[in-house]
Amino acid sequence: MSREDRAAPPFASAEQFLAAVHDGYEGLSRQLKTIARHVEKSREQIALEGIQETARQCEVQPSAVVRFAKHFGFSGYSEMQALFRSSAAQQLAPNRDYQHRIRDLVQSDPGAMSAALIAHQVIQGSVDSLQALERGLSDERFDEAVALMLEAPALWLAASRRSFPVGAYLAYALQHTGKPVHWLSGLGHMHLGQLHALAQGDVLVAVSFEPYASETLEIVRSAQQRGARVLAITDSKLSPIATNAAVTLLVQDAATFGFRSLTSTLCLAQSLFLGLAYRMELAYGRQPAAPVNGQHQGQNS
Repeated sequence: MSREDRAAPPFASAEQFLAAVHDGYEGLSRQLKTIARHVEKSREQIALEGIQETARQCEVQPSAVVRFAKHFGFSGYSEMQALFRSSAAQQLAPNRDYQHRIRDLVQSDPGAMSAALIAHQVIQGSVDSLQALERGLSDERFDEAVALMLEAPALWLAASRRSFPVGAYLAYALQHTGKPVHWLSGLGHMHLGQLHALAQGDVLVAVSFEPYASETLEIVRSAQQRGARVLAITDSKLSPIATNAAVTLLVQDAATFGFRSLTSTLCLAQSLFLGLAYRMELAYGRQPAAPVNGQHQGQNS
């Protein structure tokens, strides 16, 4: 539907537009779904990059990006892009000028790039990711995630491939809470068999990012069929592990030289552990005191 004859954009805000994308996602073609995921995850980049770069990132033709924009009522890519630009300046990382200087240096003389320069690039990408996590973290969603883990009879962990270190950390940290913890490591491709002990009401913490690990997707589907609740840690509301999840926490790590870090994801995982441990300690401290010599404290002997 063309909107060239209308001055006002079809949505009042980027958040309203992304909500419409989320609601209409299942009805999109495979190609438009790819564009939807990119737009949902890369809103800051969309505000700056042209249609050719957006198409390249999505591995589609520019005409497909235009078709996506028109599907949601925009006159074209430029009108969709303008929706993201109003808040972009406030959301861009404050150290972006420094990052640009490094990139300019790399591009000006790529043959002279030192190992230290690579390290600075990786570190700056991680800093930007942490700042984006701090800005975008939903307090309400995070509190819901901690409450979900607190109420769970047992916790299960699914994190494969690039997310594997996050699962390893959570398995290590959560054992200190006293909660039953089961890490579905996938050793011997036995991840589905390991689910036999999962009970209704247990919570599965699933971590996966595009391209989503098939093992994690299988575990999520099987766990939900068994009545488990899912806490999804992923990069998009459109992620397949977010479908029917009880709580979804979004995190996006920077990609440097084509390799994505895990800095922000591990920070979020550590925050979940600390939040849970704190809540459990509070609950323990509020329990009635144990009887002394058969009598309750405060009674005369």
